[in-house]
Amino acid sequence: MIKVLIIDDEKVICEVLEAYFIKEDWKVLIASNGVEGLKKAKDQSPDLIVLDLMLPDISGEEVCRLVRKDSNIPILMLTAKSAEDDLINGLVIGADDYVTKPFSPREIVMRVKALIRRTQQTINESKLSFNNDKLIIDFVKKEVKLDNGILTLTPNEYKLLTAIASYPGKVYSRADLLEKLQENDSYFEGYERNIDTHIKNLRKKIEADTRHPIFIITVFGMGYKFGGIKDESDT
Repeated sequence: MIKVLIIDDEKVICEVLEAYFIKEDWKVLIASNGVEGLKKAKDQSPDLIVLDLMLPDISGEEVCRLVRKDSNIPILMLTAKSAEDDLINGLVIGADDYVTKPFSPREIVMRVKALIRRTQQTINESKLSFNNDKLIIDFVKKEVKLDNGILTLTPNEYKLLTAIASYPGKVYSRADLLEKLQENDSYFEGYERNIDTHIKNLRKKIEADTRHPIFIITVFGMGYKFGGIKDESDT
């Protein structure tokens, strides 16, 4: 059963979303502030978090940052901010999608389904390794290791990395990568500029020198490609 955690201090919003989620046979957890939300995120291991950015104790941005320190659980932001820079900032701190208020509860349901589908996708190859096991992608465990240390990636970062690493050397435009995140889901909104944000965050995690990357290479005027050398022993 899918378990969704709602972190929002507006009782009406929580009750409405809870009713819609229960219709989907999902288990619903509710927290009315950031501290409670962080505790439930840690103790209850939800499959997805619906997070309001305006909370009474600590900001939703801070909640998102703290969750991202040790978890790649999908996060859907609820925000009254509509400026593109504000929404981009939400993606920078680790959110996977956002909805601006006012919103339709049905839209929230569809976006939650889309995020969960993306995180539960299966890939034919069980493992890919590059540069003599420096970077390893385990599709079964959904883990990425760098120098034998497990990286904490957001679902979108993981999706982008697996997409380009599956075909080293192939050049992907921003539109191509945005389509990878959308996965034929018309309810997912995104800007091509968002791809640059995800790529920047991903490089910080996997590149020793972000100014001279060896894995995620910028192809100027075209997009990005994966520059890692695939190990022959991959299965």
